[in-house]
Order: sequence, then structure tokens, then C-alpha cells
Amino acid sequence: MKTDVRKISQTELEEIFKGMGEPKFRAKQVYEWLWKKGAHSFEEMTNLSKSLRGKLEDGFAINAIQEDKVQFSSDGTIKTRYRLHDGHLIESVLIPVPVDKRFTVCVSSQVGCSLTCSFCATGRMKRVRNLDASEIFDQVWMVNKQANEHFGHDLTNIVYMGMGEPLLAYKNVMESIDLITSDKGLNMSAKRITISTAGIAKMIRKMADDNSKVNLALSLHAADDEKRNRIMPINEQNNLATLMDAMEYYYRQTRNRISYEYIAFQGFNDQIEDAKKLAKLCRRFPVRVNIIEYNPIDGATFVKSPEDQIDRFAKYLTDHDVLVTVRRSRGKDIDAACGQLANKD
Repeated sequence: MKTDVRKISQTELEEIFKGMGEPKFRAKQVYEWLWKKGAHSFEEMTNLSKSLRGKLEDGFAINAIQEDKVQFSSDGTIKTRYRLHDGHLIESVLIPVPVDKRFTVCVSSQVGCSLTCSFCATGRMKRVRNLDASEIFDQVWMVNKQANEHFGHDLTNIVYMGMGEPLLAYKNVMESIDLITSDKGLNMSAKRITISTAGIAKMIRKMADDNSKVNLALSLHAADDEKRNRIMPINEQNNLATLMDAMEYYYRQTRNRISYEYIAFQGFNDQIEDAKKLAKLCRRFPVRVNIIEYNPIDGATFVKSPEDQIDRFAKYLTDHDVLVTVRRSRGKDIDAACGQLANKD
């Protein structure tokens, strides 16, 4: 099996070219093709000689993701399913808000997921493997191209909220962020990137110790352990007290923006008593609460909280000095909304 050239450092490439009798600046040229120009084949590298391109083709591979299926929502959202080099499938979502000049890509970090959150379609799939950093990078590159083709605008934001738990693919996720933010890559600001986690306390602390520059979102969805245990088994090993300590540590170390994602389920977590508990959690450090409409999935019994109940819930939080955004679902008609990614045909 050929080595994926995108797993080789520029320094290692220089040595490889030296062994070929080629000048070391060839490595820089190849790196620019891979990470600045998003090349998916050696044939695209037109400032290399044909014979050198042939040698690279013989010795190395570029295991790029391939577009498999594209779906367009009536609200402008675009969901793309990609096929990986080993045949597995993942999904990415482009969420355009042209009026705000905001174009967000929701990327996946794993094939499937191991966390089994009861309201999430991806959680019903088994985790197969983590995505390589280059496979995450490809999603951003290809959806950025999509945003330009359909809306004439570059991506403005990246959220690691697709398939998988990013903090269980930590090394590859962080490598992908390095590629996306590097001036040798896409040169996007880390402040435009958000990692969403179901709550892995030790990895949140590691992000802080590694001086992460990205924003952090906690998929909270319940403000007490009893309810959170029922819908998110990960909470049994990472309870709210442990998570709040880790989140506060992240904020104190980095001063990066933190938010809580809170899906509103009718009669489960949308009452004023729930809002009181949530407001209490929001007092320790600056945080924004994003209240999200529930998007139904096959086999789940949850019901979306009515809009007027969501508004009452949000008003209680606002009245108690909590920053709140109510996010109406986008892409529901193509199973592209929060919690719906499952590679359905």
C-alpha cells in the first residue's frame, strides 16, 4: 500500500527529494499544492516535471475524500456525503446565512460515534475510526469551494459538530486545525473555529494546557446529572461538577469563547425549573447558551419543545443575565440539522 503523502512532513519530503536527486524546494512546492491549493492528484502539480509527477504517483498516494452525494435544503443548507479512501462515508453541512455574511461548515471528525447519546442519529452508528487530519481538512476545503460556487463567498466559520466526538479524535483534530489556520494552509483564524464536545473533562483540560486558540462548545442539554445521565451516558464518567471545573479551567487558561448547546425537549428539560438550574451553571464564567430546536430522528421518542415554551425558557435566562441565542433548525428536510447526520440514502 502506498504511503499517503499528506502524512509526511515537509522536512521528510525534503529528504525524499534529496534521495531522488531533486532540489529540496520541491518539497515546498508539493506542500503548497496539498495545503494551499487543495490538490487531490499529483497530475495537478503543474510546476513539477511530468517525470517527477510520475515518480510521486508511483511511490505515494493522496487519500483524498470524494464527493458521493449532495442534498439541497429549501432553506439553503447543503449537505454533502463524502466517500473516504477505504470506502467509509461521512457527512459535512454548509450552513449559509447570506444576510449576515456568515457561511459555516459543520465538519465530521470520526466515522460514526461511540457515545450513544439517545437523541442523536450518529450515536446509533458504531464508531469505525477517527478521521485523518487531511480528511477533516478536505471537508473544509471542498465546502469552501461549494460556498463560493453557490453563494460567491468564502467560509467564515468552522464548527466541529458533525459526526463523531472531536475530543476522542484529539490528535488528528488538532493537526487539522493547525493545517486550516497555518499560513502554509488555509490561513483561517482560530477564533472562527469552534470545537463541540459531549463533555470529556480531561481532554478539555488538555486543550487548555496545549494553549488552544479555538472556541469551545459543550453539548449540555440538561442542567442536572440525573437528566443528563438519562440522555448522555458519557455524563456518568464526566458529571457536571467535573465538567464545570474543566470548562472554567479552559476559560481561565485561554480566555476563549465558551458556549453551551442546549436542545429543548418537550416536558423533559424545557421547564422554568430547568432554566433555573441552567442559569446557576452560567454564573461561574462568561458563557453563551445556544438553545436549539430538537430535530426528530428514527427510533427516538423525544418531542420538540413548542416555540412559545422555548421563548419562555430563553426569557427566564435573559432576565437572569444569561446571554442566550435561540437557534431555529436548518436543513431538517434533508436530515442535515443538529443530531441528524447518519449517512442516510
